[in-house]
Amino acid sequence: MQKVQVEILGLSASPSAGGAYALLLKEVFGVRRLPIIIGQFEAQSIALEIEGIKPPRPLTHDLLKNLIDNLGATIVEIIIDELKENTFYAKIKLEISSMTNEIDSRPSDAIALAVRSGAPLYVSEEVMKIASFVPSSEDSDEEIEDDIHKSEGESKGTRKNIPETKLAQLQNLLREAIEKEDYERAAKLRDEINKLTGNSN
Repeated sequence: MQKVQVEILGLSASPSAGGAYALLLKEVFGVRRLPIIIGQFEAQSIALEIEGIKPPRPLTHDLLKNLIDNLGATIVEIIIDELKENTFYAKIKLEISSMTNEIDSRPSDAIALAVRSGAPLYVSEEVMKIASFVPSSEDSDEEIEDDIHKSEGESKGTRKNIPETKLAQLQNLLREAIEKEDYERAAKLRDEINKLTGNSN
């Protein structure tokens, strides 16, 4: 199977998908982009790890990663290998005692584990041909990430000249939400902070 290495380019709320999130993957050695709609819980789990926010107690994906480590296994790679009826399928490739196993997974769960383990992400060439897109040559990565936020009424101009006091207040509220394990509220606050600072992750 031909596979293409990808990385996470952006993660954004997707109001048109009923509260789900849009995860945008970027081809590492190319220009193609692959958007995947994922659930709110998985999006929060991915975002918290990317941003280095450690909850007081381990989330489900933290627990899975700890189990894998304690069993002496290593996550070798994640591959999104199929697209059937508009649904993506993935596999987690594990190595334990010089043996390799593949475990079926949803892409969102596999990616949440990948960001925790540092495992590389791949997409099969067949899936890329079907579901990826190539941005127009004049689009920059920043503009592509802005496109994800258009439905939220966000623009570059609205991100600038925000009083630092508002940002500090939001960061304090985010810390409080994490301490209370209110991850839904924490995700919303994180998104608001990202809007103000211009970060798409």
